[in-house]
Amino acid sequence: MIHEPSIPSMARAIDGIYFKIIIVSYVIQHVSILDSNIIAIFAFKFNKSIMETKTERLKLNRIKAVLAETGHTGKWLAEQLDKDPATVSKWCTNASQPDLYTIAQIAHLLGVDSRDLLASKLY
Repeated sequence: MIHEPSIPSMARAIDGIYFKIIIVSYVIQHVSILDSNIIAIFAFKFNKSIMETKTERLKLNRIKAVLAETGHTGKWLAEQLDKDPATVSKWCTNASQPDLYTIAQIAHLLGVDSRDLLASKLY
């Protein structure tokens, strides 16, 4: 009898969204319709793991940290740039990224080098 690796061990063996998609395909093929609760739980955990992977890869800027270091708030920055505070909040949480021109504007407003706003290591 050949032992197939469990899904959790397969997920740990190779990291990445593409491999996780292969796992979903494996589960769909090997779990019967009667086990719909298992599929629902797996889908929830799969979605959560993809979101965590995306979040980990998007830590590209240090805007929130530099705002704190300079004693400014996201609301202040939004007013200075004439942007929606929600947009600045997304930058601060790395949910989205400003363009390079905006990075230069932010650096000028905060009195720092543009490079100070960028993460030195990608997490």
